Amino acid sequence: MGNTLGLAPIGALPRRSPRREEPLPNPGSFDELHRLCKDVFPAQMDGVKLVINKVLSSHFQVTHTVHMSTLGLPGYHLHTAYAGDWQLSPTEVFPTVLGDLDSSGSLNAQVLFLLAERLRAKAVFQTQQSKFLTWQFDGEYRGGDYTATLTLGNPDLIGESVIVVAHFLQSLTHRLVLGGELVYHRRPGEEGAILTLAGKYSTVHWVATLNVGSGGAHASYYHRANEQVQVGVEFEANTRLQDTAFSFGYHLTLPQANMVFRGMVDSNWCVGAVLEKKMPPLPVTLALGAFLNHWRNRFHCGFSVTVG
Repeated sequence: MGNTLGLAPIGALPRRSPRREEPLPNPGSFDELHRLCKDVFPAQMDGVKLVINKVLSSHFQVTHTVHMSTLGLPGYHLHTAYAGDWQLSPTEVFPTVLGDLDSSGSLNAQVLFLLAERLRAKAVFQTQQSKFLTWQFDGEYRGGDYTATLTLGNPDLIGESVIVVAHFLQSLTHRLVLGGELVYHRRPGEEGAILTLAGKYSTVHWVATLNVGSGGAHASYYHRANEQVQVGVEFEANTRLQDTAFSFGYHLTLPQANMVFRGMVDSNWCVGAVLEKKMPPLPVTLALGAFLNHWRNRFHCGFSVTVG
């Protein structure tokens, strides 16, 4: 008999293509787990600071900073930055060379290279006048959904001392990231290791992060209420010092007034706030900050002008 019902043969029915799942994102660097929360808090200010930024070319930038404070001698810093031609993202350009030289002759320098598409390398050098304080070498591999990092700090073959830090982060889902940190240090007569486990859970409006290890714990919570208001909460516990600290910070943006306000309060009876004001069309930013420690009866205030 023919197909009286007018139905198509089974083999002729269209097949549904299998649903393609989006690949898991890269979790980023271990050092940036708490970055969103930390950016909410105001930076400490004291004295008067003048910052002048000068862009010499598309690759080279120079910054002059003069700082005067009642807590120390006046200082001058010369900061230079060179950015190469290989740009992976709006915030990543390779190679990158950063240098900071102060009036006492101390130098901080960083060099970042892109050895391969997923392999990054960084070298950090720090001197105090004519003496080397720190030399550090980092290697970071960023896979599709994981990041592995190895750091060597102050390696000394003659003195048989070294600090080795290993990081690993893995994206289990689009929201959940788990990983860990292993710190190993060795010097004559002393050797030890510290293991820390880390986890981060992210949603559209908030991010919760936790680090737990034998050295203590560090937890943070970041929440973006809307385009103008952001808040952050941090908790830190140090088992060696037997100390705990809790802090709350908030970030308020007023785009119509070209103003940004940051404030904080912590469990050590410290309160602080910084107000930033841009002065368009002039390339000038004014900042005023004040910090008060009720427990130690200390008060600091600062004012800065940034040009460029």
